[in-house]
Amino acid sequence: MSWGTELWDQFDNLDKHTQWGIDFLERYAKFVKERLDIEQNYAKQLRNLVKKYSPKRPKDEEPRFTSCLSFYSILNELNDYAGQREVVAEEMAHRVYGELMRYSQDLKAERKHHLQEGRKAQQHLDHCWKQMDNSKRKFERECREAEKSQLTYERLDNDINATKSEVEKAKSQYYMRTHMADESKNEYAAQLQNFNGEQWKHFNNAIPHIFKNLQGMDERRTVKLGETYRSFAEAERRVIPIVSKCLEGMVSAAKAVDERRDSAIVVESFKSGFDPPGDFPFEDFSQNLSRTGSDGTISNTPKGDRDRDGAPGSRPDPKHATSKTKNKLWLFGKKPKAPSLEDFSHLPPEQRRKRLQQRIDELGKELQKEMDQRDALNKMKDVYEKNPQMGDPNSLQPKISETICNMEKLRSEIHKNETWLSEVEGKQGSRGDRRHSADNHHHTPQGRESPEGSYTDDTSQEHHTPHHRSTPAKPGPPNPDPHEFDDEFDDDDPLPVIGHCKALYSFDGQNEGTLVMAEDEVLYIIEEDKGDGWTRARKQSGEEGYVPTSYVEITLEKNSKGAVTYI
Repeated sequence: MSWGTELWDQFDNLDKHTQWGIDFLERYAKFVKERLDIEQNYAKQLRNLVKKYSPKRPKDEEPRFTSCLSFYSILNELNDYAGQREVVAEEMAHRVYGELMRYSQDLKAERKHHLQEGRKAQQHLDHCWKQMDNSKRKFERECREAEKSQLTYERLDNDINATKSEVEKAKSQYYMRTHMADESKNEYAAQLQNFNGEQWKHFNNAIPHIFKNLQGMDERRTVKLGETYRSFAEAERRVIPIVSKCLEGMVSAAKAVDERRDSAIVVESFKSGFDPPGDFPFEDFSQNLSRTGSDGTISNTPKGDRDRDGAPGSRPDPKHATSKTKNKLWLFGKKPKAPSLEDFSHLPPEQRRKRLQQRIDELGKELQKEMDQRDALNKMKDVYEKNPQMGDPNSLQPKISETICNMEKLRSEIHKNETWLSEVEGKQGSRGDRRHSADNHHHTPQGRESPEGSYTDDTSQEHHTPHHRSTPAKPGPPNPDPHEFDDEFDDDDPLPVIGHCKALYSFDGQNEGTLVMAEDEVLYIIEEDKGDGWTRARKQSGEEGYVPTSYVEITLEKNSKGAVTYI
């Protein structure tokens, strides 16, 4: 239905209607703005909540309980969920609110142009009407004057007392007025004809064309509203798959809670290695008293015990026995304070062993860094020797000497701590296994040792997360030392998590030391790729192993403890 034919006389109402349409569009844009502000504030509050409850201590000091790890996983998923709420806000701001505001400005300019054309057409018609009305009034006035002059002429012509000159003058006046009336009549007829033509063109051409443009503008406004309604919903629907994955991650974290593993961690964390205290011996203080049958008392101590306890030279020292027992009673009371010693000899055996092993691991990592730095400096020195214009090779010698000195100091510290560790483990009957594991773990050759034991000195090798879905080539199959995995994977203190990764492809993990993973599975990163194409990861179930770096999309945590940097 056309506005031009049906609403030809409703210019003012259409003016009001088009203005209402633009006001409604801007009102909806304001609604979208407030809606995206809510999303932004919601996302900000969620991120603040995650930050508030995220661990403040270093990763090494965080509890290793599955309930804690699951809670931190839930916090990470909630942080990702907050990111999706920010995506929703950005989509609404760009695709809905921004589009509506730009379209509103265009509508205002177009509406103003059409209304100006309508007003110009109306003004032209009004001008034609005024000209026609003026000619009509003039014709009417000239006719009245002509009638008056006719009456005057007839009166004088019939008056016998009127002179001939008076009659001639009245006659001349009558003819002149009649001629002017005829001219006014012709002018009025011409103006009337012109006005009727302009009026027909106004209501049959100009106004229908203007109203058609206004109708098209209003219909486009309606279509744009429908499109933005759809975009408003699509902004929410696009994030539903990722939000679902976040919720699935929370459910997986809940399933990963293992009460038995937590109980085992409690045991390993607080186990002292001491044996439970023995029974208190009976101390008979009545042996020096002479007993007779007339006393009516009978000793409660058996004769054998009396002979054993009262034998010369075999009587126990009460102070010694009490002191020996008290040394073991701190488990049931307040633990005595002891000075912190370098060899941790003030700690219980099991705790001492763990602290020494932790220190050895840390020193081993520092030694590996120094070795990598030495290798890098040697390579740079070789480059300078081959290309003197790049630098002076002698300038690197002080740094190389300093690095070698640091390596010797670290080796000395490692040897000293391994000696203490062997002493502790020797008492526990496992000295050989632990020493063998420590030697394999720390005495690496110059260069870089890959996770599968293969040697490489290519320090320039880099790995990148693939951005395509074609399956990349697998790195060489790992062939790790079994003692290395026994020490690293069965250690009481698992390696800290330094990030997480998502499997881009499935991996069967048929080789020893590798980890089976399914496509889209999320794993924890506990050791970065050292340049050999393998990354060490841990499943949520606690299983650890190596996966091909090119098969996963890695996200490392900022300032994470345990992250190893290689030069």
